[in-house]
Amino acid sequence: MYIGDFMSERLRSLRALANQRWRVSIWLTAAMMVVYFGFILLVAFNKKLMGQTLVPGLSIGILLGALTIVTAWVLIFVYVRWTNHNYDDQLEKIRNRN
Repeated sequence: MYIGDFMSERLRSLRALANQRWRVSIWLTAAMMVVYFGFILLVAFNKKLMGQTLVPGLSIGILLGALTIVTAWVLIFVYVRWTNHNYDDQLEKIRNRN
């Protein structure tokens, strides 16, 4: 095997891994945007629903706002977990190839 073949194989692996990372990032970003803009659109166009009280001191708007924040945390956790268990392992394998 020539050095050029090794480098091109390594480069292809790195590009494939980078593409995989972009796909995961785009899906998670799209999910967050749907949640966030869905919440904002509800606030803007359905104030009556958002103002309904579930229990004293807790409206649907407050609950959905809190769930929007929690969703962001969950999506961050998903990305970090995917990175630690998939991306980093694959990157290390590519680096250690002889």
